[in-house]
Amino acid sequence: MDLLRSLPLGLYLEQPQTWLHKLDPRVKFIWLMSFLTSYSFANNQWRVLLVALLIIFTLIARIPRRVWQQQMGWLLTLAFLVFAIAAISPDGLRVDYQPRLPVNAQILQPANTNNSPDVAEAVTSSTGYSYVLFQKGPVKVTRRSLDLATRLSTILFTVIYSTNLYLLTTAPEEITASIESLMQPLRRFKIPVTEITLTLTLSLRFIPLVLEEVQNLVRSVMTRAINWKKLGLKGAFKVWMIVAERLLENLLLRAEQMASAMMVRGFTSPNEHRVPWHDLRLKSWDWLAIATLTLFWGVRLALGNQV
Repeated sequence: MDLLRSLPLGLYLEQPQTWLHKLDPRVKFIWLMSFLTSYSFANNQWRVLLVALLIIFTLIARIPRRVWQQQMGWLLTLAFLVFAIAAISPDGLRVDYQPRLPVNAQILQPANTNNSPDVAEAVTSSTGYSYVLFQKGPVKVTRRSLDLATRLSTILFTVIYSTNLYLLTTAPEEITASIESLMQPLRRFKIPVTEITLTLTLSLRFIPLVLEEVQNLVRSVMTRAINWKKLGLKGAFKVWMIVAERLLENLLLRAEQMASAMMVRGFTSPNEHRVPWHDLRLKSWDWLAIATLTLFWGVRLALGNQV
């Protein structure tokens, strides 16, 4: 299994350059935060709309199908399974249907005293409301379980795929440069903004190295054709502990090499060696994206609030 192709976490798509690549990273970061924050206290229609918008953005950006097909497919499958399991699971509410009849026994008519379920059914049929939406055998879907299933499945897709789409179309240096630009006001409180953004840059650069080391170690174990049945549980545990120890050693060696390379090039402190990664300037399509973002929040506040 090629982990770098099946799980491109934190990887940047250099070619082809789509219109998402050309947007200012600060604008894209604000859009990402809007997707992640507008989900809170929203109704289910808005949550489903966020999922649809992410899919539409991927399609109209003309990102190669080989890049997003497998990731989106697996994520949609996982979201659907979560939706199905949560929908048929018990909702945790015990609802007892009570007839809307007077409590005083003198007011009750004798003809209706023995027909309280029929009265409840009549009220339900007259209003058209039913708490149980589907029931067949042990499978039961209620309004609360359906609402919970929609929340879980949509938030799973929105959080993971929106972040992945942002990392896919934004270089790590652009991400850190945008975050540093947005965090400039925090310098007044003596917060080390440059050190934080540099650490974030190194972290994003280190993710592909971790995947590469895991991939190489897994391939080395597979090529040795180990008979796991003869090893047993204890023997297999020892083998994977050796693999994990080797992985940790390789990662520490990579980190030491990266630190040595930075020190040789003069990266001893942010004041002595500063490198401007990108010249952040808002262009015409960036202002269009900001205007669309304003419309996005207007629709969210007007129609997306949870009742």
